[in-house]
Amino acid sequence: MRHNLSLTQLAKELGADLRLAPGVDPALEITGLNTLQDATSEQLTFLANPSYRRFLSATEAGAVLVTGEFAAECPVSTLCVDNPYLAFARASALFNTAPEAESGVHPAAVIHPKATVDPTASVAAGAVVEAFAIIGPRTVVGANCFVGEGSTLGEGSCLYAGAIVHHGCQIGRNCIIHSQVVVGADGFGFAPHKGKWIKIYQLGGVEIGDEVEIGANTCIDRGALGDTVVGRGVKIDNLVQIAHNVHIGDYSAIAACTGIAGSAIIGKNCALGGSSRIAGHVTIVDGCQVTANTFVTKSIESPGIYSGGLPFSDSQTWRRNAVRFGQLDKMARRLKDLEKQLEDLSRRNGQDE
Repeated sequence: MRHNLSLTQLAKELGADLRLAPGVDPALEITGLNTLQDATSEQLTFLANPSYRRFLSATEAGAVLVTGEFAAECPVSTLCVDNPYLAFARASALFNTAPEAESGVHPAAVIHPKATVDPTASVAAGAVVEAFAIIGPRTVVGANCFVGEGSTLGEGSCLYAGAIVHHGCQIGRNCIIHSQVVVGADGFGFAPHKGKWIKIYQLGGVEIGDEVEIGANTCIDRGALGDTVVGRGVKIDNLVQIAHNVHIGDYSAIAACTGIAGSAIIGKNCALGGSSRIAGHVTIVDGCQVTANTFVTKSIESPGIYSGGLPFSDSQTWRRNAVRFGQLDKMARRLKDLEKQLEDLSRRNGQDE
């Protein structure tokens, strides 16, 4: 639950150097966060991106998180830090408005007699916890959540309303799983036979490390054989599809609408932009950034930034370019022929001399 904090308290919590504007009381209470443009005299804001510098001189905030470089330009009190964006992230935790769940099991929840629910856990109305599931200390199972047989929810983790964790899945400590996430649904596996598809039953599970956050409506399929694995500290946006037996390395981040096909391996500290597409069975090494709308069709073996999506243009230009793409192979052959003719001509001229 959010609590108001004085400027002095904020400086201590954030490790900031408080520089008061003339006449400002260090006991001034800050009630929340807002943008440079909209913050009031009781709110904290920040300047991390220089493109917003133009708003600094007119801000009416109670204080601004800023580097020492820009502090002199600020008309109000400043909390000087080396990394304002990081300080903003830490301040957001201090002013978090999410309600705190009370420990205990709601009478309208359904808990199997063979499930284990820690007494400090909170299980809301409509939640279902099946046999041999383990709900750890200080966990939250929101309204209408489902935790399947034999699954584990680690200490301090939270399932928001409507999240589903199927059987045999392991969720680490201090994870946040947002509404309508599905962990452990069957992977897309079928064997063709005489014009039909024969289901391949998915016998693995899902293993999610500590401190993972998964956005709303994301699906993480269970492994066919062995587990689908999401490493420690991974951050996954809304509407992401992660297929069976994918492995995602520690502290990688994946933006919305990305699709990762089966058995792909994403390294540690990677970043996948929105609507990225990763083909099955490819490997992306540690430290790669894949920009938005890029289709990765083969393994990436060297760290770096990789792009594949075309930027937009007006429709008439786009249509002309689309036609030219279809002509590239023919143009390449013609260019090769011209280069050969030039080489032959140069050779003959040399012989004539």
